[in-house]
Amino acid sequence: MNERIIISLGGSIIFPDAIDTEFLAAFKKMILEYIEKGTTFVLITGGGKICRRYQDALKELREVTTTDLDWMGIANTRTNAMLIKLLFKELAHDEIILDPKNAAGISSPIIIGAGWKPGWSTDYDAVEMAVATGAKKLINLSNIDYVYTADPRTNPDAEKIEKTSWAEYRALIPTEWTSGLNAPFDPIASKDAEEHGITVAIMNGKNLENLKNYLDGKEFQGTVIS
Repeated sequence: MNERIIISLGGSIIFPDAIDTEFLAAFKKMILEYIEKGTTFVLITGGGKICRRYQDALKELREVTTTDLDWMGIANTRTNAMLIKLLFKELAHDEIILDPKNAAGISSPIIIGAGWKPGWSTDYDAVEMAVATGAKKLINLSNIDYVYTADPRTNPDAEKIEKTSWAEYRALIPTEWTSGLNAPFDPIASKDAEEHGITVAIMNGKNLENLKNYLDGKEFQGTVIS
């Protein structure tokens, strides 16, 4: 099972309201099981609720630009990345990768990545990490079970999507990415993934048994875009 898999670990999973240490301990145990089988991972961290709090505080204090908010968010993703790096300790590459190109050629079982620069979401970072490392599978772990045809919180007619093409998915979301955009996978990253033939699976990261089902090629709950 010598395969490199990219996991975008959403901030909502790491830091829903406080750091979820119970989840992180279980996540580490699961990842180690697959490393023993020969799978290697690139883990890219999002910001989480603490990120929004910092951004909201900054907006209260002065007028801000989108770039200001991006840098604030990037700082939070890097703090989360350091937490994950130290969680895996010696198994993780000794540097947190910011520029995805720098992930090429690294043989460590685990590579940790975080936000790089304004205008790039961590979704885009994850796709570019896949390109740099030759990975063809990207798993996006967040707090949603599926991609839907509309927002199920506001539209009772929204239907879950289990499998779709990039063209069909991109028709459901905005064409441009903005900081804080509420989309399961951002439009720029989606275009990049389509161009490079990368398959993205979107699922609820809290359900680790479900994640294992996907990794094992079994039936799972989530949306596959390819």
